Amino acid sequence: MKYQDFIQKTSYTQAELIGLSYGTLQEDFPDTALRLPMPPMLMVDRVLEISRDPQSRRIIAEQDVKLDAWFFHCHFVGDPVQPGCLGLDAIWQLLGLYCVASGALGTGRALGCKEVRFSGQIRPHNKVVRYEVDIRRYQCLPSTKTAVAIGTARVYVDGEHIYDIRDATVGTFHGIRYANYPFEGPNSIGKTV
Repeated sequence: MKYQDFIQKTSYTQAELIGLSYGTLQEDFPDTALRLPMPPMLMVDRVLEISRDPQSRRIIAEQDVKLDAWFFHCHFVGDPVQPGCLGLDAIWQLLGLYCVASGALGTGRALGCKEVRFSGQIRPHNKVVRYEVDIRRYQCLPSTKTAVAIGTARVYVDGEHIYDIRDATVGTFHGIRYANYPFEGPNSIGKTV
């Protein structure tokens, strides 16, 4: 797929998301473009909708609940539940995807959120988690193509509303990628971005 086609798509399959994680999705993808995490840390299986319209910016995605997902084995023995922080991470992943799908470059980093409220849980025999993110602010600097996205999200499991996340924020940055892992290098130690 050509980069220009990628930034015009309005949905992404699981194969496309994993290709984005590997950096193999596009033939002419910029080296400095954001990548998604690989499974099992990739928390979405498909993006159903991405709208870049300034009046209704949003991204909607789903995750299939898998009975044998890694976190059910350890969180908690005798009481398996998907960690709430992974639902929050899914929202940050989607905001990062929104940035790259809108033409931003750089390495993505979660920058925080204002509020998280849990009113339900995800268990091993649930079927589908749905993430809906309304992006209230997206800004991309023309000179560097770095960006910031701020969104408010709702998380559903099998149609039931279970989380609210307000003002989740992701930014893209240049010069912070740690490409020579596991070897030491200029970005092998964490620091302020």
